[in-house]
Amino acid sequence: MTEFERQTVTLNGCDTVVLKAGHGEPLVYFHGMRPIDAPLNFALAWADRFTVYVPFHPGFGESGDDPSLSSIHDYNLHYLDVFDALGIGYLTLVGHDFGAWLAAVFAGERNTRVQRLVLASPYGLRVSDAPSADPFRETPSEAADVDGRVAQYRESVALARLMWERNYDLKLPRWLERLSMPTLLQWGVKDRVTPAAQSSAWCTYIPAAQVHVVPEAEHQLFENSSAAVQAVSDFLKLSETSPSGRGRLV
Repeated sequence: MTEFERQTVTLNGCDTVVLKAGHGEPLVYFHGMRPIDAPLNFALAWADRFTVYVPFHPGFGESGDDPSLSSIHDYNLHYLDVFDALGIGYLTLVGHDFGAWLAAVFAGERNTRVQRLVLASPYGLRVSDAPSADPFRETPSEAADVDGRVAQYRESVALARLMWERNYDLKLPRWLERLSMPTLLQWGVKDRVTPAAQSSAWCTYIPAAQVHVVPEAEHQLFENSSAAVQAVSDFLKLSETSPSGRGRLV
């Protein structure tokens, strides 16, 4: 049975823990908020065709803290160093939640390096008629023990450096047209955090986007919906033979 192995990349005194599994071309998954609470084994489903990398962002999960990383752009530069350290060149990039925002910006800045892109329940755009939820209104899980609540608070502090002022980027629409690689936009139909109604706004700016809305699914797509995980696999397989085009998956 495939399992993740852990490795640590130390940059500028900060440890970034990376989960790795599988063989083949690199696929990197950028997690969203609260990874300490979320199981990540769903990503093993992609390890039959890819070498899957799941890094914990600094300040989240098993990685160390780096208060100097205070913007999405800072994290992008951090990941350029991480990828160089891991020997990752061209890659497929999958992101969820604010990790999808990070993935969109990274892919826009490095659009010749990212070959395929999946943005699941993404933050990043201001959509006035379907606004994203304020992540800081969420209360810590009552089910967590003391260590868990401390970890949640730590992650909230790291998230605040990125999203306290606003949970979107007014400049993002200008640069999304750079996402010329095959791109899948994915939401749960019951997502109340980043509503599926945002899909039309994202499609306005991304030239080669496909949309997949997962029935019955909420915001935590991959943890709770095997259909969402399979849709990513299907998209990646199809994009190998049909690298362009725009449409809607059913």
